[in-house]
Amino acid sequence: MDKYPDQKRAVQFLYPPIEPFDQRIIDVGQGHRVYFEQSGNPNGIPVIVCHGGPGGGSSPAMRRYFDPHVYRVILFDQRGCGRSRPYASCEANTTWHLVADMEEIRRTLGIEQWVLFGGSWGATLALIYAQSHPERVTHIVLRGVFLMTQSELDWFYNGGAGRFWPETWSRFIGLVPENERGDLIKAYHKRLFSGNRNEEVRFGRAWSAWENALASIASNGVSGDPPSEYARAFARLENHYFINNGFLDFDGQILANMGRISHLPGKIVQGRYDMICPPQSAWRLSELWPNADLVMVRNAGHALSEPGISQELVRAMDSIAEEQQE
Repeated sequence: MDKYPDQKRAVQFLYPPIEPFDQRIIDVGQGHRVYFEQSGNPNGIPVIVCHGGPGGGSSPAMRRYFDPHVYRVILFDQRGCGRSRPYASCEANTTWHLVADMEEIRRTLGIEQWVLFGGSWGATLALIYAQSHPERVTHIVLRGVFLMTQSELDWFYNGGAGRFWPETWSRFIGLVPENERGDLIKAYHKRLFSGNRNEEVRFGRAWSAWENALASIASNGVSGDPPSEYARAFARLENHYFINNGFLDFDGQILANMGRISHLPGKIVQGRYDMICPPQSAWRLSELWPNADLVMVRNAGHALSEPGISQELVRAMDSIAEEQQE
């Protein structure tokens, strides 16, 4: 949401801006229409980008991690966010709907196999898609790993991260009565889905501000006010997924199913001081993934735009390109 202080330095590692050669909105069923686009080389190595959130939406900057002469870059907005419609809708919006949407995009474009690229919630979605359709994946590149476990939710919404940012945490919990602070996801859910638009926007901004304030290692704990409708949509979608534990069958499902994709080559880029998705998840994932390389980036947090993160992600994609062209 914010322009991070280090974003200008991150740009030096990225490829020049490119425009899409194809933009579409397709009907995926259940009343949803999903936006996707293609840029780069139409005959290049296909890579699909899974954005974060849930509810964050894609952005033009996400095209710049890939050599446009080599890659066929596919961005899409997950259900309910970005240019997908209906906006902010949580109806028929689960992890499994998103996996099915990715398959619909793949079939529509006539792609047999592709590279998965995702960070934060996008890493979660990429892993679940790969475990559901391993035969469709050639490589997986992840950043800021989130495994959709209760312990990760507890870290961020039950005071773990708040111990490092007490003043920011105080603002986040201050909107909720003391007797409801034992379950902040539930407390915010009650207000984000109250039916009162002003209340939903107010709590949407607070929810978004808490996460945004901790994204960059250069943060001072304060984030700007995001646009009201964006904040409401982002917060509602994210809360909807988290209160339902990502719609997974059991806690720890991704790690339990790593045997399905352990043969696939992977790259994991993790900020050493990631306050939103602490490094333990990336490390645990790498321990169960013998074909993955884990890079812990020093002096980096969670944000995609941080220089060390950007540099390692571009390096990972260039490495795959070289391997594919040999």
